[in-house]
Amino acid sequence: MTGADTARQASGHDIHEQDAALIRRSWHDPEAFAGLFDRYVEQIHHYVARRLGTDAADDIVAETFLAAFRRRHSYDTERAMARPWLYGIATNLVARHRRSEQRYLRVLHRTGMDPLPEPMADAVAARVTAQMDERRMAKALGRLSPDDRDVLLMAAWGGLSYEEMAQALEVPIGTIRSRLHRARKKMQAALGADPTTRIQEV
Repeated sequence: MTGADTARQASGHDIHEQDAALIRRSWHDPEAFAGLFDRYVEQIHHYVARRLGTDAADDIVAETFLAAFRRRHSYDTERAMARPWLYGIATNLVARHRRSEQRYLRVLHRTGMDPLPEPMADAVAARVTAQMDERRMAKALGRLSPDDRDVLLMAAWGGLSYEEMAQALEVPIGTIRSRLHRARKKMQAALGADPTTRIQEV
């Protein structure tokens, strides 16, 4: 199930409208904000964990939702879906840990270890054969500029659209397209395949 599918799970109304309505309700009923946390915490955690590792992700995700809660009164409720807003906050927090991310990518490049744990089963054999690709991917990601890497990973691991990324990063869609095109071209040269697909698989 994609992030968009998850975001549409709810009773008969469109969940995108419910995000804004939930935030509005939380202005007077702070506990209502927990609904937004429940809706997006796994997506945000997955995105951050793949960038900084699970341990760091726990703290970043907590900071993301705390910051969102504190800023909820300034949220533009004309934007029915809050997902880009949350990814923007998370990405800004990741930016404070650029050194940690670079260090993490270097470790992944050396070891081929995936940032997220998975069950020991048939996947183990697949992981062994995939380690070399992961090392190459980590090395290529580490060579991208921070801005290009943000856009590529928001698309690949967050599943955000151009419009959502533009909202999240507060830049024009044209800038998003330019950064993503540049990042994909560099990853394509390094990996020899469509980078978004490769990144989604690992």
